[in-house]
Amino acid sequence: MDLFSAAEEASSGGAARFVPLAQRMRPRTFEEFVGQQEAVGAGRFLRRMMEADQVPSMILFGPPGTGKTTLAQMIAAHTHSVFKKLNAVASGISDLRAIVKEAEEQRKFYARRTIVFIDEIHRFNKSQQDVLLPYVEDGRLILIGATTENPFFEVNHALLSRVRVVRLQKLTDAQVASICERALTDSDRGLGGRSIKAADGILAAIAQFAGGDARMALNLLEEMAAMLPPTGGTLTQELLESILGERVQSYDKKGDNHYDTASAFIKSMRGSDPDAALHYLARMLAGGEDVNFIARRIVICASEDVGNADPMALVVAMAAAQAVQFIGLPEARITLGQAVTYVASAPKSNAAYLGIETALKDVRSKNCGGVPLHLRDAHYKGAAALGHGTTYVYPHDYAGHFTPQQYLPDKLKQACYYRPTENGAEARLGAYLHDCWPQRY
Repeated sequence: MDLFSAAEEASSGGAARFVPLAQRMRPRTFEEFVGQQEAVGAGRFLRRMMEADQVPSMILFGPPGTGKTTLAQMIAAHTHSVFKKLNAVASGISDLRAIVKEAEEQRKFYARRTIVFIDEIHRFNKSQQDVLLPYVEDGRLILIGATTENPFFEVNHALLSRVRVVRLQKLTDAQVASICERALTDSDRGLGGRSIKAADGILAAIAQFAGGDARMALNLLEEMAAMLPPTGGTLTQELLESILGERVQSYDKKGDNHYDTASAFIKSMRGSDPDAALHYLARMLAGGEDVNFIARRIVICASEDVGNADPMALVVAMAAAQAVQFIGLPEARITLGQAVTYVASAPKSNAAYLGIETALKDVRSKNCGGVPLHLRDAHYKGAAALGHGTTYVYPHDYAGHFTPQQYLPDKLKQACYYRPTENGAEARLGAYLHDCWPQRY
């Protein structure tokens, strides 16, 4: 069944009952299309190009169920071009070449352009994507790709430079609920002929469960309707709960969502919000993320963002990293939760991180000079003759176990890389260093 046959079958009555509700309810006009006003609202670039039949090559990027395939269908309906559809999972280079050959014939003999819609284009490998380059560049093909993955990670830069990336946003709960309401009342394509009613709040509950995915919401609505008598009935919270298993997590351990969630996790710990950090930890755990990956992120945060403001953060983080390997899931979630809340709640300082970064920058970009003679190794025969270590002063021989002497190379003797903050234990370290090196601290 091609892109349009399901909608045509639904409207003609035929065997529409065998077509999924989500397919039958695909919008046919901009008036029916819900959301994405930034992309296809009146006066927007893509809307104007569609209306002028001057559609550029593009990649539609957005979460599942936000209208990527539907928008491709609407583009096809608003253009006089030949429309071809491929799925990157099931298609290969031979399929692309066949479309290119047909496109050249359409262009030569009928002066018609060809639009090729490639669903899940991120699943095309580099060679498959490279096949498209010359034809997209010279206009023989208008490419419309659809992907749930960040195209800047998954699509060749050469191809990206030849297309326009259109970002589709996750639908709001209110938008998804309105789509479900339309499906309940539409007698031609939806469930309007069965006298089905929705209890108060049930459409909102479906929308919340779907998490911005209109397809998931409509599938769930259809499953609930199937549980009712043929004459109709009421959709209730009890009915919803009876058909729901464990929520499907929109989390791909190798995809864009993986990096976004990990980023939010780290930033929540850095921002001292243990509740948000626990939320993203829960997302990763529910999505099957590797606990060692999670533990490494906590250890890094303990050093980079807490540092010497609370040195125990690194101790807790390292203990957790070892413990999760020892006990494994599901109990490891408890240890990770402890470490995450400790690191998130600890006072913060990135002074140690900034210190090593600045020191590395100097080492890589400057002539820093040699190690001072009095600090060089003096444990071999002949070292004293070279002056190595002869004037070194042993700090423990002095009161307070400190005495001033030069440690940095001559070219950097006034450099100050570590700048303690006033947070937590680091305030005490800063005070001590000021007493030792008042010219620097």
